[in-house]
Amino acid sequence: QARLAESGGGSVQAGGSLKISCVVSGYTYNCLGWFRQALGKEREGVAAINLGGSETYTDSAQGRFTISQDKPRNKMFLQMNNLEPEDTASYYCAARWSRDGSCTPDPHPFTHWGRGTQVTVSS
Repeated sequence: QARLAESGGGSVQAGGSLKISCVVSGYTYNCLGWFRQALGKEREGVAAINLGGSETYTDSAQGRFTISQDKPRNKMFLQMNNLEPEDTASYYCAARWSRDGSCTPDPHPFTHWGRGTQVTVSS
């Protein structure tokens, strides 16, 4: 049974940093992603990474966030720097098997999701 579990969320002041983690079990994947959903807004992509280590970011994350993975441990991380109040949201990790090898932070193709971890950035 597939299971994804996020950890590491919390509260931080604007300009601060936070690193969140996700562990995947019970599922064979070749694409992992981070997504977020702020209160009253739709879920949006943040970053994605494939097994080869190729990373993609949305504009809001580019230059501030870094996605990485620990393949032997089936773990994924998101290092978030220079956080802004607009980054406040629940952050979700997700996994999928991509038949064509594509791996971008578009939430629609992802099939397995974690329950999320809250990140709050105060001004």
